[in-house]
Amino acid sequence: MQYWALTDPGVVRSQNQDAYQIISLDKNTLLCVVCDGMGGAKSGNVASTLALDVFTQQVKDSWIPDMDPEQLDQMLNGAVKLANFTVYDQARQFEEFDGMGTTLVALLLQGKKATIVNVGDSRAYLIDGDGIKQVTTDHSLVQMMIARKELTPEKAKHYPGKNLITRAIGTEPQVSCDIFHRKVDKGTCFLLCTDGLSNLMDDQEILFEVVYGQDKAQCCDRLLDIVKKRGAPDNVTAVLVTL
Repeated sequence: MQYWALTDPGVVRSQNQDAYQIISLDKNTLLCVVCDGMGGAKSGNVASTLALDVFTQQVKDSWIPDMDPEQLDQMLNGAVKLANFTVYDQARQFEEFDGMGTTLVALLLQGKKATIVNVGDSRAYLIDGDGIKQVTTDHSLVQMMIARKELTPEKAKHYPGKNLITRAIGTEPQVSCDIFHRKVDKGTCFLLCTDGLSNLMDDQEILFEVVYGQDKAQCCDRLLDIVKKRGAPDNVTAVLVTL
């Protein structure tokens, strides 16, 4: 199991409100978390960092080897709820944090078992011999419109409200998350990223860089270079994990 990661403010923004963390829960288990904060210059980075720290610590404290899928779901749900409560409580207590929130996507990789959890539009991709698949579903206005057949995926890329998300950590008293379980084989890769990357690159472009790039250790740098050449109007974070 190998992993690489980076985060960058991009070309336009001076402040980076993205955050990520990678920790080993035991010798066979890796936890990767990515958050994309929102709420203005004073609070977006507070929301992402706070949610990241609370979620990661709660998983670390609750982790028991050989959890079954139901136990994993309960643990991850609990960590999401605690992160949500913490960010929401801070937003209510301090006026400068009013309205802050963050996305969250996390990968828990234990041997050949992968569990992914997400809130918002930061994504998890699975890349293997069958190609690339977006595991998570965006909690966003355009995704809702696509599901209702009011918008095509192609038109959604240029829709004015494509950055509006329908679910986030910390914006409401309660939040629900999506959890996915996957069995994976050696050679499988996972990419976690914020929309600063996914908004500017198609799935097939990501697949090409991960699979056919000369060195996986430099893959995140190549992805960043591409989006920077395309203007990178948002912060960019990428975490690549390979079995």
